[in-house]
Amino acid sequence: MNPNPKLKQPLPLGRIVATPGALRLLAEHNCSFLPFLQRHAFGDWGDLEHEDKLLNDHAVRTGERVLSSYRVTDLDRIWIITEHDRSLTTMLLPEEY
Repeated sequence: MNPNPKLKQPLPLGRIVATPGALRLLAEHNCSFLPFLQRHAFGDWGDLEHEDKLLNDHAVRTGERVLSSYRVTDLDRIWIITEHDRSLTTMLLPEEY
């Protein structure tokens, strides 16, 4: 699985954490967090503008923070942020940022 051919290998995620809001949203809709993490790790940045996807591609190469956005429902989304040093990945709701 490599939806983003620009990535030579998966993005290191480090320690994975989630906010209570993100966990609650996923539980309410009987969604697993794993598909979202896999998409993020393999460079599928989700529902971002094209320019933001290009910024993520650049961030992977230069060691900057990476943010993905995925729809859980028509109205709800989850963000996944991997820190610049790849030590931590956080799943959260946009309003929790």
